[in-house]
Amino acid sequence: MSFKIDYPQRRSIRLKGYDYSSPGAYFVTVCTRDRLPLFGKVENIEIILTPIGGIVEAFWRLIPRHFEGVSLDVYVVMPNHLHGVIVLSGEGRGEALAEGVSRLNQEETANASPLHPPGSENPPSTRRNPQGTQRGSLGAIIQNFKSVSTRKVNQLRGTHGVSLWQRNYYEHIIRDNN
Repeated sequence: MSFKIDYPQRRSIRLKGYDYSSPGAYFVTVCTRDRLPLFGKVENIEIILTPIGGIVEAFWRLIPRHFEGVSLDVYVVMPNHLHGVIVLSGEGRGEALAEGVSRLNQEETANASPLHPPGSENPPSTRRNPQGTQRGSLGAIIQNFKSVSTRKVNQLRGTHGVSLWQRNYYEHIIRDNN
């Protein structure tokens, strides 16, 4: 006797066939888990950030330092979510900047065997991570932002492993009139 369990399939909310590492501007919304108002409160039409909200804002502003060819435009941290515009220039395709680490590793591991031998079918620049997010894509940038901000907030609160963010994120591709 065999049983087949039909698990619900996650449906992608991304535009089918669109390359999210393409140059362009993207309006992004990222929400807290269970929409909890962890980031601040609105008083007199102004947001007063909590320490957690301050951490989230700081890590958002650091995105261009960690990803080549990425800049930020306007953003706002709200009590339970963040809206922001991320611009990918196409230079570097949003690749994580690891020049310093790479140089250090080359010095310390000069005699080590390579992870990817010459002629390897999957050079590092074309691989996907285990979750399937394409390197240098908007998804990889948001994934990194959510991960590092969650770790820092959990460190502050002493809540190791607790999710800060809702699964996924919302985005709109900002297009011009052409």
